[in-house]
Amino acid sequence: MFLCRVREVLLFMGSQGASSSIGRVVARRVMVSGHVQGVGFRRFVQMKAMGMGLRGFVRNVGLQSVEALLVGEPRAVEEMCQVIAHGHPWARVDRFECWDVPAEQAGPWEGFRVLPTVEEVD
Repeated sequence: MFLCRVREVLLFMGSQGASSSIGRVVARRVMVSGHVQGVGFRRFVQMKAMGMGLRGFVRNVGLQSVEALLVGEPRAVEEMCQVIAHGHPWARVDRFECWDVPAEQAGPWEGFRVLPTVEEVD
């Protein structure tokens, strides 16, 4: 079981007063470790996230971890966190962490990408 608090971010869409609408968007950074590299975990996360309409990225970190940034509708982000926490049949998630991300760090991501591996994250 895991707990994550959601930070709500209001994004204003549209350019005209009456036709503008407000969409609720949250951003979370997720880190998992265990047997999550070399088993198709990043592609699994990418396909699920795209299917849920999320934006962001997933990438390997070091030798045993995977990091993801999830940006989208609160229910979809929460569901995706659960998907990641449980992994997929060929993976084993030993540790799962997630935390809110300030709106400015959520960035202008379009789509959901698999990024190159990094040694460490800030």
